[in-house]
Amino acid sequence: MNKGKAIRPGDTIGLTAPASPCPPEVLPRAVACLEAWGFRVQVGETCTQSFGGYLSAPAEIRAAEINRMFADPKVDAIMCLRGGYGTPQLLELLDYACIAAHPKLLIGYSDITALHAVLQQEAGLATLHGPMASSDLAGDLDQPSRDWLFHAMTSAEPLGEIRNPHGEEILCLMDGSAAGPIIGGNLSLVAALAGTPYQLDTRGKLLFLEDVDEEPYRVDRMLTQLALAGAFDDCAGIIFGTWENCIPKKRDSFSVLEVVTQIVLPYRKPTIWNVQAGHGSTHLALPFGVHARLDAEAGRLVIEESLVE
Repeated sequence: MNKGKAIRPGDTIGLTAPASPCPPEVLPRAVACLEAWGFRVQVGETCTQSFGGYLSAPAEIRAAEINRMFADPKVDAIMCLRGGYGTPQLLELLDYACIAAHPKLLIGYSDITALHAVLQQEAGLATLHGPMASSDLAGDLDQPSRDWLFHAMTSAEPLGEIRNPHGEEILCLMDGSAAGPIIGGNLSLVAALAGTPYQLDTRGKLLFLEDVDEEPYRVDRMLTQLALAGAFDDCAGIIFGTWENCIPKKRDSFSVLEVVTQIVLPYRKPTIWNVQAGHGSTHLALPFGVHARLDAEAGRLVIEESLVE
């Protein structure tokens, strides 16, 4: 697995918007948050652009910016400004050979799930599924999540156990133990990649899934799609994160947890629920692509390999 370096205060973080545009008034706050940690910030041109209402810039410009930041020796790590929509448009435009030759830590989540998938599978790159500059650092991300993100970006040691905040229990849905690298991310994006050349290879992996603002029937449809695509057949284990505002409008609807119980648990994979990672004010960064161990009965997820060098 290719790994970027552990960044330190004084290093430069490249800020890019691979999906939707950032509100102009938020960008200075996002930059200030990273500078307060002691980092220099290189603001990509996509961070100040808007295209078609829901994209930051044309796909060619967004992809070229990512390629350039990986190739630029002055950029030490890359953080995505926000998610939204549009990252899958870039997958055929990225220079995976260049990225593999210049490994750097990339940070993001939500729509950035598509980047995590292809960078791991096409460039062999370990990445960080975690809070972003605009939507989180400049928003209401809580202090423990900020501290954990900084630690994950700067520590060359294995991160160890992922610990929920007090009062948020990690629940065992199916007992057992499993080990392997973590992959996955936002369910909507993982499902969108199914049936494409960039479908996640879940074999022997710990599959992480989360989502936001999706009713249970939509979660049912996407999990069913993954089941039909074989995503649960040979995965090592399953980790469910947060499901912010994924509540039914109809009183007689199944809940998301009931949907998961019906569709996923019959595969009898070690499965845990409620890891505080995803779209919420508490968002624990998870390293993707490095070895982790899951003890479902104990509700423990332990990162056993360093994310960065």
